[in-house]
Amino acid sequence: MRRLAGLKALLVEDEAAVALLLEDMLLDLGCEVIASAANLAGACRCAAEAACDFALLDVNLAGQQVFPAAEILEQRGIPFVFSTGYGAAGLPDAFRNRPTLTKPFIIEELEQKIRTALDAG
Repeated sequence: MRRLAGLKALLVEDEAAVALLLEDMLLDLGCEVIASAANLAGACRCAAEAACDFALLDVNLAGQQVFPAAEILEQRGIPFVFSTGYGAAGLPDAFRNRPTLTKPFIIEELEQKIRTALDAG
């Protein structure tokens, strides 16, 4: 089983309280959040530039969908996990096979989905 300790994460979440909670969860798993974004423009910039091992992407960023950032990560070969209140049913067909967390979730689910994304990537 792959270790998560020391892995660098990109966190994309538009709700500040949720972002803080997710950052704490990632830190508890031994990950380091090296970049974060709260809007689509920032998410795309970080997706293109961040030297990360994986990303956690909120699907809905203040009414805009995160899929352009996901496409950038996909092109760079960086694994990612979607986080959404709508579940995988709210994803376009191109991303339905990606690990998806349905909000709210617990740290064990987050860990499992990250591992799934890393193993697939």
